Amino acid sequence: MTPAINLLKKLKVTFSIHQYNHAPNETHFGREAVEKLDPCLGILPKQVFKTLVIALDGNPKNLAVAVIPVDRHLDLKKAVKAFNQLKFENCVLHCKKAELADAHLAERVTGYLVGGISPIGQKKRLPTLIDSSAQTITSMFISGGRRGVEIEISPSDLAFVLNATFVEIAS
Repeated sequence: MTPAINLLKKLKVTFSIHQYNHAPNETHFGREAVEKLDPCLGILPKQVFKTLVIALDGNPKNLAVAVIPVDRHLDLKKAVKAFNQLKFENCVLHCKKAELADAHLAERVTGYLVGGISPIGQKKRLPTLIDSSAQTITSMFISGGRRGVEIEISPSDLAFVLNATFVEIAS
């Protein structure tokens, strides 16, 4: 079990676990998940989401999370605008720019390896945005905290668990 799965069980959230054999040389983790998840499920790329750790204002101590479909790109300008309107732990965030966090930093802060970073059960709870496209589907797939493990969950349950906000942040 991973911290993500353990937390969902503890919170009694409805979810399903889907596993596949991760190819060790694969670096396009989202595409691999889409291709290897059970074809009988009829999963579309817009249902599989990736977790990106972002450094706000380039500060490695000021991190946040964006959850977007694997077939789309993060619009950093939209993310900055959204984070500036977000209240997190009773504080309003202020930033002028954002960039993807260094992979080693993301691994250290979340406790997960790149390609298996789950938005759930991270070592430190970070402010989180989920792309608004998730609201158009009934279930979404996110990393379960290990490469080859996906969690199927409703977008509303994910937002609840993460105290996340839905915002258009993908292009």
